Amino acid sequence: MQIVSKAGDTVDYLVWRHYGSTGNRIVERVLMHNAGLADHGPVLPEGVRIELPALPLPAQKAGLRLWD
Repeated sequence: MQIVSKAGDTVDYLVWRHYGSTGNRIVERVLMHNAGLADHGPVLPEGVRIELPALPLPAQKAGLRLWD
């Protein structure tokens, strides 16, 4: 999937918005997948195209039911 940055976006924010988390080194994976992306600095200019890699979904933890 490809997204385009808006003025003031950061890679961390875009990753969180798309994947719902910045854990598990997702930001690093996105930076590795997009050569030169880090050269823009922490705040991206408008119009930067970013390819978001497909990542496996985390395993769902079994929930605890307090009431039936």
